[in-house]
Amino acid sequence: MPVASVFPRLEPRLPSVQKPIQYVGGELNATVKDWDSVSVRWALMYPDAYEVGLPNQGVQILYEVLNERDWILAERTYSVWPDMERVMREGDSEGPIPQFTVDGHRPVRAFDLLGVSFATELGYTNLLNALDLAGIPLQAADRGEEDPVVVAGGHAAFNPEPIADFVDAVVLGDGEEVVLAISDVVREWKDEDGPGGRDELLRRLAVSGAVYVPRFYDVAYAADGTIEAVVPNRPGIPDRVRKHTLMDLDAWPYPAKPLVPLAETVHERFSVEIFRGCTRGCRFCQAGMITRPVRERSINTIGDMVENGIRKTGFEEVGLLSLSSADHTEIGDVATGLADRYEGSNVSLSLPSTRVDAFNITLANEFSRNGRRSGLTFAPEGGSERMRKVINKMVTEEDLIRTVATAYSHGWRQVKLYFMCGLPEETDEDVLAIADLAKKVIAKGREVSGRNDIRCTVSIGGFVPKPHTPFQWAAQLDHETTDERLRKLRETVREDKRYGRAIGFRYHDGKPGIVEGLLSRGDRRLGRVIEQVWRDGGRFDGWSEHFSFERWMDSAERALAGTGVDVDWYTTRPRDYDEVLPWDHLDSGLDKDWLWADWEDALAAADDPDSVVDVEDCRWTPCYDCGVCPEMGTEIQVGPTGQKLLPLSVV
Repeated sequence: MPVASVFPRLEPRLPSVQKPIQYVGGELNATVKDWDSVSVRWALMYPDAYEVGLPNQGVQILYEVLNERDWILAERTYSVWPDMERVMREGDSEGPIPQFTVDGHRPVRAFDLLGVSFATELGYTNLLNALDLAGIPLQAADRGEEDPVVVAGGHAAFNPEPIADFVDAVVLGDGEEVVLAISDVVREWKDEDGPGGRDELLRRLAVSGAVYVPRFYDVAYAADGTIEAVVPNRPGIPDRVRKHTLMDLDAWPYPAKPLVPLAETVHERFSVEIFRGCTRGCRFCQAGMITRPVRERSINTIGDMVENGIRKTGFEEVGLLSLSSADHTEIGDVATGLADRYEGSNVSLSLPSTRVDAFNITLANEFSRNGRRSGLTFAPEGGSERMRKVINKMVTEEDLIRTVATAYSHGWRQVKLYFMCGLPEETDEDVLAIADLAKKVIAKGREVSGRNDIRCTVSIGGFVPKPHTPFQWAAQLDHETTDERLRKLRETVREDKRYGRAIGFRYHDGKPGIVEGLLSRGDRRLGRVIEQVWRDGGRFDGWSEHFSFERWMDSAERALAGTGVDVDWYTTRPRDYDEVLPWDHLDSGLDKDWLWADWEDALAAADDPDSVVDVEDCRWTPCYDCGVCPEMGTEIQVGPTGQKLLPLSVV
C-alpha cells in the first residue's frame, strides 16, 4: 500500500522557516522509487542539519549501494532546525507533521529500517528528537511491529552503550556489505509474514553475528559502580560482536552518482576516498585504530572516480580523502596524473591536512597547479617533543620547521597548525610550548621568504579519551584546567610584540569536551541522562550556539542520583587494566593487552622520552601484533601497482 507524501502539508509552511530549500529534496542524482515496487525500505539519517549531513560520505555511499538493488528503497532524512520543529509539532488539521525523508517526503515511521550514522556522540539528542517527531517510541523496548528497526552505525557506534535503550541494533565498521546482509534478513522475515514478530527479526539479525542487538545482553554492575559483566541473555547470541571490514575498495567505487546539494553545505566539493584505515599508531586517534588495516584504492580506480564525479556533479573541486592522504603509496603519481588531466580546466584538487613528515613541495605544487594557493594545514598535535613522544606522533620540531620553511620559500604565505590540549601527562609547559613553536614558524617564514606578511594560525582542540585506543584508560582533564592552560597560551602569544599579530589563535573551551567524554566512555546508565537533556530542550549539541553545558550537568545530576556514579566518575577518573569497559564485548580486532602495553609506553615516555621506542607504521615494518589482521582475517593492502593515469580520451 503506497505511503502518502507529507509535502502537500509541508509546502504551505515552508515560507515561515529559515533555509526552506533544505527540506525540499530533488537534488541532482537523488533517487525516488515506487513504494510498492520494493520489499525492503530504509530511511538513512545523518543526525545533524542538511548542510552538514548531505556531504557525509558514509550516508551517500549506503544510499547508493542500497538503491542499486531493485528490491530495496533508500531515502534520506536529516535533523530539522528548531523553527521547522515548531512547525511540525504545531501541524495542521490532520495533526503534527511527522519526521520525513527529503527524497519522497514519506514519514520515517513507515520504513522498515532507520539507519543512523553517528560521526560524534553529540548527535545523540538529535536522534531522540527525530524519533519523537516520527512518532516512534524513544525506548526500543516499547516499539511494535509497525515501527522501523533503528540501526546505529558510524565511528561513535563502537561504544553504543549510552544509546542502548534507544536503538534496536548496531553495526560496527564498514557498512557497504552489511546493509545488504541486513536487508536480506528483513526480506526473508517479511516474506514469511513476520514470524515471531519484532523480537524474532532482531534475533535473526543478532545470531548472524553481523549486528549487535543491545536488548539481548544483560549488564551487571559491581558495588563500586563499575561493570561486573556483560553477558548474552538468550541462546545463540554471540559473546562478542565483531566489526566489518571491506577489503576490496576497488570493487566498491562509491559514490558513483554523488548528490549535488540545493543549499550551501559545509563541503562544496566532490570527495574521493583514496584509502581506508591508518596504521601510524597515534595513541589518541580512535579513527586510526578502529579502521585498521590500511586498504588502498588503485590509481586507476581513483582516476575513474574523479572523472565520473566531475561529470555527474559539475563540482570544480575534488578532495582526495582519507585519514592521512599523503600516505597513499602512489600519491605522487596520483597528484601528477590528475593535475596533468585537468590542467587548463576549472577543476582543482585538494588534500586535507597533511602529516608534516609526509609533505613535499612537489606534491603541494601539483595540488595547487590548477587551483588557488590556499594555506597549508599540518597537525603536530603536541606542543612539546615530550608530548609528541607520549602520543606517538613522530614529528620533531626540526621536521616541522624544515617543512614550513620549504612551503614559505615556495610562495605559501599561510600555515595552519593543529594541536590538542588536555593530553595524558600534559603540563602547562607542554601547552605553552605551542607558542614557542608558532613563533619559530613565523621567524623561519620571514627569514626564507624575505617578507613580513607571513601568517600562522594555531588551532587547538580539547583531547577526549576514546574507546578502542591506548588512551581509553586515561583520566580526562577537567574543563577548568583546560581553559586555564589555553588562557595562559593566548596571553603568551598576545604579549609578544614581534610575532603576536602574525599568529592567529582558535580554540574551543573545555566544556563541550567533558560532555563528549561523558558519552564516549559511558555505559547504559547514561541513557536516562541523554533523554533528560533532550526533554529539557537539548538539540544540536555539536553547535556552540545550541550547546548548554549547564543543561547537561543539571540533567546528569538528576538522572544519575542514587546510582553512585557522576560526571567526574565517567570523565576525569583513570581506569585500570582489570576494569570491564562498557565496550569490551564489541570487537574492533585490537588486542586489549597490546593496547594496554601501548598505554604503559605512553606513561613511560612522559617520564623519560628517550626510554621508549616510537611505534613505526606497520605498513613498512614487522607486525606489532595489534591483533587486527589475524583476528579479523584481513591484511594490509598497499601498492605500488606500477600503473599510471593515462590522459582522458576525447569522446
